[in-house]
Amino acid sequence: MDIAYKRVLLKVSGEALSGERKNGIDVDTIGAICDQIKVMVDLGVEVAIVVGGGNFWRGRYGHQMERTTSDYMGMLATTINGLALQDAIEARGICTRLQTAIEMREIAEPYIKRKATKHLEKGRVVIFACGTGNPYFSTDTGAALRAAETDAEVILLAKTIDGVYSADPKEDPNAVKFDEISYLDILNKDLKVMDATATSLCKDNQIPLIVFGIDEPENMVKIIKGERIGTLVK
Repeated sequence: MDIAYKRVLLKVSGEALSGERKNGIDVDTIGAICDQIKVMVDLGVEVAIVVGGGNFWRGRYGHQMERTTSDYMGMLATTINGLALQDAIEARGICTRLQTAIEMREIAEPYIKRKATKHLEKGRVVIFACGTGNPYFSTDTGAALRAAETDAEVILLAKTIDGVYSADPKEDPNAVKFDEISYLDILNKDLKVMDATATSLCKDNQIPLIVFGIDEPENMVKIIKGERIGTLVK
């Protein structure tokens, strides 16, 4: 079967892994996501994943903390999610590697671009945790950076809404969904798709982004097969 993309980077938020619980990890939700990741790998797609940590820790929780401390706590949270994804993917017979931007050699490889690329070429799913490894940068920026470094053809941005809207559809019933939009329009309209740093990094490196709803995990496979799902940002 022909596929639209050979190498993809999937960005999954921490909240997406918590399902209806809204915090922590929901095993059934992770299982449904990993079932579709297995389908993509079986189709011959090279899959890298950047995972967030918002189901355990968000920067706003630490508003009375020193910012870098709060951010490092968030990076540790992404590692918990990375381990959970690794376990679930390997349970489906797929080889994985977890790489962290902060060294934790007992549980993961340190991030090395060439090793990550080689793993992808061998059909292993590579999970990137700890964002960029630096405070003041989001995991969205980490996703844009890793996509650029590993030559991903597209970023699949899994969200709790099914695309990019002119406003938050949960708050504004008149919000209009875009089938396609440019990075420049996102920046000019201040649409909350990714933070400005991540958006600019994707724009500068000409990496297309597809925003889709993770409540239907099979959407990622439909995208790989060439279906128009969600919103294309380019």
